[in-house]
Amino acid sequence: MRIRSLRAAATIGFMILVAQTAIVRAAEIKVLSASVFTGVIDDIAVEFQRMTGNKVIIDYYTPAVVMNRIQANEPADVTILSRPLTDGLQQQGKVVPGSIVDIAHSAVAMAIRKGAPKPDISSVDGVKRALLAAKSITYPDVTRGGATGFLVTRVLEHLGIAEEMKPKTKYPRPGEFASAVLARGEADIAISQPMEVLAEAGIELVGLLPPELQSPQEFVFSASLLAGAKELKAAKAFIQLLSSPAAAPFLKAKGMQPG
Repeated sequence: MRIRSLRAAATIGFMILVAQTAIVRAAEIKVLSASVFTGVIDDIAVEFQRMTGNKVIIDYYTPAVVMNRIQANEPADVTILSRPLTDGLQQQGKVVPGSIVDIAHSAVAMAIRKGAPKPDISSVDGVKRALLAAKSITYPDVTRGGATGFLVTRVLEHLGIAEEMKPKTKYPRPGEFASAVLARGEADIAISQPMEVLAEAGIELVGLLPPELQSPQEFVFSASLLAGAKELKAAKAFIQLLSSPAAAPFLKAKGMQPG
């Protein structure tokens, strides 16, 4: 769908939200977001600013860095993280009780460079064969946090090939996605989330890993108000927009599923 159509859909939907919500204009909202949302919600933020006059500043980091910044009480209004991490923050008193809203969910997929033969990953055995046949693979380093790295680590152990894959693994540099490693030609296969693959030229999705290798509860992403939020009205309105039907076309276009 073209961005003009997406903006039209968002404008119609958000006009309703604006009419229903008293928003303080000229506020500046700071968002601490998991890096997986890089480029996913930027257009939504632009629409929010255009309709309300409220500025949205989004800082993208790995989940571990976001958590550290929140623990250090960095001034911010909204955070976007996986639901398990957000629930943990609420238990610690870092998130306003009752403010957590699920905005999107994702899954883990396999990607290759464009033009390369597509392996059959419709079964667990197919995934195992594809990984063993690859000369090199890439996926997020589990030591930097993030659901994908943890999931892939468990998958390799479940398949019984964790040790075999170690010398074939090329981890992304700090601050980049596994899809970037694949796009540079430094790996044959990337295991990543779809939105990360769609953001890179020269690579393509093979498909999602089979359901037996997924962990849906770890890939639900939520927006919530931070306990130290200063721009409460504007921040609540922004979260409302992220979870509204008006935001759905933007999320889908970037490889995420709303809600």
